[in-house]
Amino acid sequence: MTAIYDRIGVDYAALRRPDRRIAAQINAALGPARTVLNVGAGAGSYEPVDRELVALEPSSAMIAQRSVRAAPCVGGRAEALPFRDDAFDAIMAVLTVHHWDDQVAGLSELRRVSRGSVVILTFDPAFRGFWLTDYLPGLIALDEAQMPPLDTYESMLGPVEITPVPVPHDCTDGFLCAYWRRPEFYLDPQVRQGSSSFWALGEISKEMERLRRDLADGGWERRYGALRKLDALDCGYRLVRTV
Repeated sequence: MTAIYDRIGVDYAALRRPDRRIAAQINAALGPARTVLNVGAGAGSYEPVDRELVALEPSSAMIAQRSVRAAPCVGGRAEALPFRDDAFDAIMAVLTVHHWDDQVAGLSELRRVSRGSVVILTFDPAFRGFWLTDYLPGLIALDEAQMPPLDTYESMLGPVEITPVPVPHDCTDGFLCAYWRRPEFYLDPQVRQGSSSFWALGEISKEMERLRRDLADGGWERRYGALRKLDALDCGYRLVRTV
């Protein structure tokens, strides 16, 4: 796997601050596990501090952004984990599977090194309904190309429990759908820099200008203003946990 975040991960730690509510859901899914491997660990988001944790990350730029207090981090790829069979009580992988060159091999490796649960935060490519795709329809094709269908997880990991992960209206983690109730944030190039999807889409200035006009003349509010009343929204994020 090419370490894509060597290119796009600049200032990632500042743009992608873990959200405490999502963190609680991930931590609960890890159950009683004491030893945990975080695959595709990045700058360390969502790593629980009350467990014995090892991180694995292919990007040197991301490793450099890890706190001096963060768990030890090993350079490596999900498809070839440098650990023995059943080395950890549990494995976690947060919004990373879509970056793997070989998702089937990576999932097989997660299963191999875990003697307990595998917990994965991912996105359902079959999900429809997020308003941003009305402005950026290319997101749908991108998700379908990058994200494995949800049934892939059971076929590779065995029985799984799949749970929606609602996105809070004030989510502190700047992933793609984090600003569903704050549409003006998508106009900020620095905010967009925190999501790999925007990097993959390339030039979107015309689409963002359309969003800017709709926010200015009330068009966005007329179509999507009801979202302002919601505290959280299902945007397609799913927590996969082996059972």
